[in-house]
Amino acid sequence: MGDSSDSVSVDMETISLGAKEYLVKTRHGTVSVAVFGDQDKPALVTYPDLALNHISCFQGLFFSPEASSLLLHNFCIYHINPPGHELGAAPFSSDNLMPSVDDLADQVVEVLNFFGLGAVMCMGVTAGAYILTLFAMKYRQRVLGLILVSPLCRAPSWTEWLLNKVMSNLLYFYGMRGMVKELLLKRYFGKEVRGSVQEPESDVVQACRQFLDERQNINVWQFLEAMNGRRDLSEGLRKLYCRSLIFVGENSPFHSEALYMISKLDRRYSALVEVQACGSMVTEEQPHAMLIPLEYFLMGFGLFKRTLSVSPRSPLSPSCISPELLSPESMGLKLKPIKTRIS
Repeated sequence: MGDSSDSVSVDMETISLGAKEYLVKTRHGTVSVAVFGDQDKPALVTYPDLALNHISCFQGLFFSPEASSLLLHNFCIYHINPPGHELGAAPFSSDNLMPSVDDLADQVVEVLNFFGLGAVMCMGVTAGAYILTLFAMKYRQRVLGLILVSPLCRAPSWTEWLLNKVMSNLLYFYGMRGMVKELLLKRYFGKEVRGSVQEPESDVVQACRQFLDERQNINVWQFLEAMNGRRDLSEGLRKLYCRSLIFVGENSPFHSEALYMISKLDRRYSALVEVQACGSMVTEEQPHAMLIPLEYFLMGFGLFKRTLSVSPRSPLSPSCISPELLSPESMGLKLKPIKTRIS
C-alpha cells in the first residue's frame, strides 16, 4: 500500500462480506474500495453500473464457485464503488461538487497509486464500463485488459438523454420511488427475470429492488447526471491496444451500443460475447455464461490457473506469454458471437 499524500489517504478500514473496505480520499472526493484476496496477486479492478455497488452488481459472478476458482485464483479484486454508492453511505451535502466522468476516471488512477498497483485488469458494467474505458484511454500504460459488460462508449442518444432526464428529475424531487426503480430494473435485467402477470420476479430482481431502497437519492442523482453528460469515446477506441472482451445480453437496451463499440475496436485485440435471453447485467442474471469466454481471455495473458513467472506487481510482459496464446483464436474470437441459452 502506498504512502498517504495530499490527494490520497485512507480514513477507514472495515471488514465487509469477507473484504477489507477502504475509504480513499482523492482530489475529486472520497471513494470506497472493497478488496478481496491476496494483494500480492495481479489486480482486477471492477466498477459497477448506476445506483449499484460491488455487492449488487458483481456478487452473482464472484460468489459462484466456478468464478471464484477462476478469478480469485489469479487476481486480487479491487471493487471501486462510485462516490456515495457504498453500503451505509451518507447523503452528499448540497455544496458537494458533482464529479464529471473524467473526474471519476481520474479517481481510478489515484486508487491504483494508493495501493501501489501498476497495470491492472479492468471489469466494468454499463456506466462502470464507460468509466473504465475512459480510464484506459487516458492512462493506457495502467491497463492490461478490459472486460466490459453491456458497455457505453458514445454520448447519450436523444432518447437515452430524455429518459435519463425524466429519471433524474423524479429521483431528485421524489426519491427512489416506483417509477425510478422500474426504469432501473428494466435497464439492468431482461424480461425473462423481471416477471409478469403470470410469472413472479426472480430472486435476483427482488434482491436488487430491495437494495435500491437503501440508496441515497442525491448520490445516485449525481452519478446519473455525470453519465448523462458523457462524451463520445469513438475516436479513441481504435487506439486502444489492450485486449478487450465485451459481454452483452441480447435483450439489453444497450445491445446496439455494444455492437457499435466492438466495430470501433481493433479486431486483433477484441472479442464480443452475446448472451441470449439476458439483459444488461450479465454478471447477475447469467454469470455462468461468462466463465468459458473469461477462461479463453485470461489464457491469452498466461493467467488461467497458472503460476506467474514474474512479479505479480509488475505488468505482464509479452515475453512471459507463449506466442500461440497471443493469437485472436486464443482470445475467444473463434467463438464470436457466443450464444448462451438458459438451460
